[in-house]
Amino acid sequence: MSWRADLAVLRHRDVRIFLSARFVSLLGSSIAPIALVFAVLDVSDKASAVGLVLAARSIPNVIFLLIGGVISDRLPRHLVLVVANTVSGLTQGLAAALVLSGHARLWQLAVIEAVNGVAAAFVMPAMTGILPSILDRDELPQANAVSGFARSVALIGGGAVAGVIVGFTGPGVGLAVDGVTFCLAAALLSRLRIPRIPRDRTSVLHDLRVGWTEFVSRQWVWVIVVAFGLLNMIFSACYNTLGPVIANDTFGRAGWGVVSACFGAGLIAGGIVMIRVKPRYPLRIGMLGVFLSAPVFLCLALAPNTIAVAAMAFVVGIGFEMFGIGWETALGQHIPLDKLSRVSSYDMLGSFIASPAGQLSVGYVAAVVSIKAVELYGAALHILIVFATLLVPSVWRLQRTTDT
Repeated sequence: MSWRADLAVLRHRDVRIFLSARFVSLLGSSIAPIALVFAVLDVSDKASAVGLVLAARSIPNVIFLLIGGVISDRLPRHLVLVVANTVSGLTQGLAAALVLSGHARLWQLAVIEAVNGVAAAFVMPAMTGILPSILDRDELPQANAVSGFARSVALIGGGAVAGVIVGFTGPGVGLAVDGVTFCLAAALLSRLRIPRIPRDRTSVLHDLRVGWTEFVSRQWVWVIVVAFGLLNMIFSACYNTLGPVIANDTFGRAGWGVVSACFGAGLIAGGIVMIRVKPRYPLRIGMLGVFLSAPVFLCLALAPNTIAVAAMAFVVGIGFEMFGIGWETALGQHIPLDKLSRVSSYDMLGSFIASPAGQLSVGYVAAVVSIKAVELYGAALHILIVFATLLVPSVWRLQRTTDT
């Protein structure tokens, strides 16, 4: 099949607008975590402080995910995204102003990120339902792969820019750029034309029960979610929280920007593979991709230098994209469209519920057993969870519904 056929989904106006908005917001969002972590380290050089601010965002995000799913199934999803992106833009702008003025305090950054986390709780479920709302389901594998490719380009660009901005101008400018990109994404999303899905008038509790029934009735869904509850906790602790701390003490902030850029390059490589391959068993190939994350923990523990960690981050990016595209395809093809955002919200709740625990505790655990030990234990647990998940027949055997 030719590349022209693979990219045929771009003939749709709304697909182009959606992908443009996603690209812009992710470009800024890939800068923000790097800028935020180093902004915190400028206020307090403790790993526990980084974990505190990251958890301040994660906890409200987890709490509001189910409401975000219900709202996204009730209201036009693109309008939910417009409001959420606008709120995110304003919060990041405020954080940038505090950091640039030199008046930032730890509690202020935590409160701002908490509001940002609430907004993100509405973004993620709504985002999941956009492409299935504007495309036939047999086009979803290509659309998800192209969307993943755009996301990857944004992440590699954002990682490279973040390294320059944070390394040479400081974290405040990075946060300001993120605020601008959120507002631009909101403007683009306001132009989408999403068909309305007929719905009965029901209560929020009824909607939550229906979403829960859809969620638990498919073993492959909840098994993956349980697995990722643990995997995301490990990744949040060992990579997102301790990774910048290790970089700050060894190969530098600009080096961590290079690592982030290489992670994005890996996502691009994984996206290219998934555009062309279109695996028959999306979860099988996806979980094997997740296995590729383990080496970066070993590298952070045993060889913390820019070249080695960046190389491993590239491999992590490939694996992340293999899973992400496979998972989005499986949900989009096997879950009813009018319930997709609610199922996605349960997915995200379960997948991220333990992440704050990892973010909050890893600094204290590392102080007791050492950062190196935390990274090594994290790698071992990660490998064990991946292979246990692949042993579940419904995960191993799930197939995409059509050949395209």
